[in-house]
Amino acid sequence: MKTRTLFAEGHLIDSGILSKILNGILQDGGDYRVISFDVGKTPEAVSSIELELNCRDEGRLQAIADKLTQLGVFEREVQEAVLRPAMRDRHAPDDFYSTTNHPTEVYYRGAWRKVMKQRMDAVLVWREQYHTFACTKLRDLVHGDMVLCGGDSLRVFPAASSPRRGDFSFMANEVSSERSDRAAVDRVASELADIRRRGGKVAAVCGPAVIHTGAGDALAWLIREGYIKRLLGGNALAVHDIESQLYGTSLGVDLNTGEVIEHGHTHHMRAINYINGYGSIAEAVVQGGLTAGVMYEVIKAGIPYCLAGSIRDDGPLPETVTDMIEAQDQYAKIIEDAELIVMFSSMLHAIGTGNMTPSWVKMVCVDINPAVVTKLSDRGSAHTVGIVSDTGLFLHELVRRLTQLEE
Repeated sequence: MKTRTLFAEGHLIDSGILSKILNGILQDGGDYRVISFDVGKTPEAVSSIELELNCRDEGRLQAIADKLTQLGVFEREVQEAVLRPAMRDRHAPDDFYSTTNHPTEVYYRGAWRKVMKQRMDAVLVWREQYHTFACTKLRDLVHGDMVLCGGDSLRVFPAASSPRRGDFSFMANEVSSERSDRAAVDRVASELADIRRRGGKVAAVCGPAVIHTGAGDALAWLIREGYIKRLLGGNALAVHDIESQLYGTSLGVDLNTGEVIEHGHTHHMRAINYINGYGSIAEAVVQGGLTAGVMYEVIKAGIPYCLAGSIRDDGPLPETVTDMIEAQDQYAKIIEDAELIVMFSSMLHAIGTGNMTPSWVKMVCVDINPAVVTKLSDRGSAHTVGIVSDTGLFLHELVRRLTQLEE
């Protein structure tokens, strides 16, 4: 039998990680023997387990060990990191390590090195000037970069193995439409108020449904009052926001009566043309051509934002970033200092943002489609809250609750 001694530490029991470790070994054709197991007896105390992994085949043993790494399991006898150079731009060695969004450390030159710019689906490149590794997208890999190969020299710390932070864990990693929206609103409002009080940053990822459901005024209020300090979305969010301010419609539907307006289907095109007449959304605000709405509040507050383009875009508006790589880079930079990301009715932009966010960042995803909420909750964060609800009603209730808290 081939054997390895493995170790894991954290909130292994209440997070469910311990059962995933043990069941995973058996399901993948291995076996184990528990050497020691110390149980944390209080909510703050951690548990630790040392076990012997057994397998008849060395290849199978390695595969199981690599899989367990993603659950925070690492070998007692740690190996020095193996680095190999990228032989050309954008091309890593075949056995490169593909990162997760969990905190990661690499053992190199006799010490554990905390990884910089943590995100999933990247390679780890040694940065000599910082004496550590940094997550690097394949597209940013440069010939000669020293890339980590294999997973025997690192340890991963899943967010679920850490204690859940405060009251925010009220629905962590659970998705259901059969839950009180009022309770969810109360908790989210409390978190937003607390972050604003501390001077923290909240980023919002929004789809055009925010405008379609008549919640544009609520989102604008959250920006104006300083609860949201970053905005991510697509061309359509801004187009229909501006349409609503110019014509009182969104996609040609009257936001007050819900009736389809004659020739309303042209309103979004006229809104784009209107902004093009000023040269930009910002210039329309400066010259008084746009006096209210989400984009107006964004420009007035001077908060970072990005409108990422897509193949479906009409126009697009002058500020829309049509280069996909540039838009991704702007998204990643904008959320760097956010401690909470709230997502409202945007499958494309919400999932894209989730894929570039470290697992320790809190996230709230509100969508009427359970599939969108589940996708975000499954991304590997123990601090993701999924709420299946009508976005318009949720946002208006959120504003009402925050107003009460202010009073």
